[in-house]
Amino acid sequence: MRLAGATPERISIRHTPSGEHLHALIVSGGNDIGPELYGGEEAPRARIDPARDALEVEWIERALTRGMPLLGICRGAQLINAVLGGTLHQDVRPLRRRTYNRPGLLPTKQVALESNSRISLICKRRRLRVNSLHHQAIHRPGETLRIVGRDLDRLCQAVETIDGSPVLGVQWHPEYLFYLPEQFALFRWLLRQTEC
Repeated sequence: MRLAGATPERISIRHTPSGEHLHALIVSGGNDIGPELYGGEEAPRARIDPARDALEVEWIERALTRGMPLLGICRGAQLINAVLGGTLHQDVRPLRRRTYNRPGLLPTKQVALESNSRISLICKRRRLRVNSLHHQAIHRPGETLRIVGRDLDRLCQAVETIDGSPVLGVQWHPEYLFYLPEQFALFRWLLRQTEC
């Protein structure tokens, strides 16, 4: 976000909020989301962090209530969806037919965006090459969300709000692809929303 002209503040279990007014929120990637948050099944070997889940749910709810611009990245997009009542595929690996699930930071996966979506307009593209570090994904979108990007297996890769409020979620990691203008545009979009 510094490259886009913003001053970021990290908030986590180990990093308490400074108390300064925040203008936008990014919810980043990480461990699996606790299945109780979206009606999933217990997965004994899943790496979950209930304290992080609780903290980020609180901040997402705060952002949604206040109309704060919100960008969810990978796990962050999934958690926004869960907060809004949506469901997740707990493991997309068995669902893949045309794509592989080998994690990687390079843009090797193809995503098709709906032409009338805000993400398509922001990125100025109908098709994106993206990276992939996930094995969970949005299944049914939550209230007020719609799926606007899918990969070759038709799995959700991007969501946005139906009502035009400043909430976007992407399944990939644009922070590792900031050198691509269409990816950096997502962070520029978030910063522009704070000027409205």
